[in-house]
Amino acid sequence: MKTFPTEPIVWPDGAAALRAEVRGFLAEHHRHPDPVRRASSWAVPDAAFSRALGEAGYIGMTWPAEYGGHERSALERYIVLEELLAAGAPVGAHWIADRQTGPLLLRYGNEEQRRRWLPGMARGEVYACIGLSEPGAGSDLAAVRTSARREGDDWVINGQKVWTTNAHNAQLMIALVRSEAGSERNAGLSQFLIPMDAPGVTVRPIIDLTGGHDFNEVFLDDVRLPAAALVGVEGDGWKQVTAELSLERSGPERYISSLALLIELIAHAGPDAAEPVRSLIGRAAAQVSTLRLMSATVAARLAAGEDPALAATMVKDLGNSFEQALPHLVQASIEIDTADDTPLAAVLGYLLQVSPSFSLRGGTREILKGIIARGLGLR
Repeated sequence: MKTFPTEPIVWPDGAAALRAEVRGFLAEHHRHPDPVRRASSWAVPDAAFSRALGEAGYIGMTWPAEYGGHERSALERYIVLEELLAAGAPVGAHWIADRQTGPLLLRYGNEEQRRRWLPGMARGEVYACIGLSEPGAGSDLAAVRTSARREGDDWVINGQKVWTTNAHNAQLMIALVRSEAGSERNAGLSQFLIPMDAPGVTVRPIIDLTGGHDFNEVFLDDVRLPAAALVGVEGDGWKQVTAELSLERSGPERYISSLALLIELIAHAGPDAAEPVRSLIGRAAAQVSTLRLMSATVAARLAAGEDPALAATMVKDLGNSFEQALPHLVQASIEIDTADDTPLAAVLGYLLQVSPSFSLRGGTREILKGIIARGLGLR
């Protein structure tokens, strides 16, 4: 099975000019952050920066113009994302809407949903969150218990979501719920579009070890929605959400957080670094290069209209393994106190605390390896 093609990626005409354009935008709108902020930039919200990106045409890049998009290729979008993340730009506010929610609505949403939500997303003014994980379900999405029941022409939603990134900033959530009473596993699941200001929606913060606020609990108590809030086809939620996860798992954010640590390590080591440090830098640079090509290949396959779900899962698993291993390898290779007042110590201390969560977002390592094994015909 040829999961990743052996042919080189053909970048679009004007790729170099687009990179230069994005760097010019960043020079005007973004001051380089401290190293820790660079390592977490895709989770850092900045409403003004998101609006500026939208005005520049860097959100909704592949979407149809009638919904506020710019009808550019997936690889052009990839170039923009790569430049933004490498610069540590604060893209967290609109990230999920651009990466997942907008494409999901384009694929499965109805016309009313598209026209109501997509233009605001493309302007960088409407943010989204994803209602998947639940207490007691872990990464087993088929075990969700949040329910949707029909009452006349309406749906009434009850349940709880957890680890919901960006829920405290978002205007809407697409939630996976059980719409068929008594159904088991992946049968009877549907997706619903829930405005976060709807009566019955309560968001509570989950503060991480560093004091950061990315995650939230979301409580849904008798949230009443019109029939038009159903996304796609009732009962097709499992198929829809697995397609959505392909978009979540393959982007450059899956390996670029620890790139900030590698950059600081190179600066700290200098040209006369000891052999173990030089070796570590070489191995890490090779891994980043390989992950970049794998990730960009997924974007190229999306641009070609293919379904790269298996390849995207591999990128996520390998990228998370790299991101989690590098802080420990750095710690073992050099003498450094994470309490020191240096950029390297700050990034290292931060990533040692937060990197365990990298293999939880978008599916745990165990779930991903099961998906990969099935995709390769090994189970």
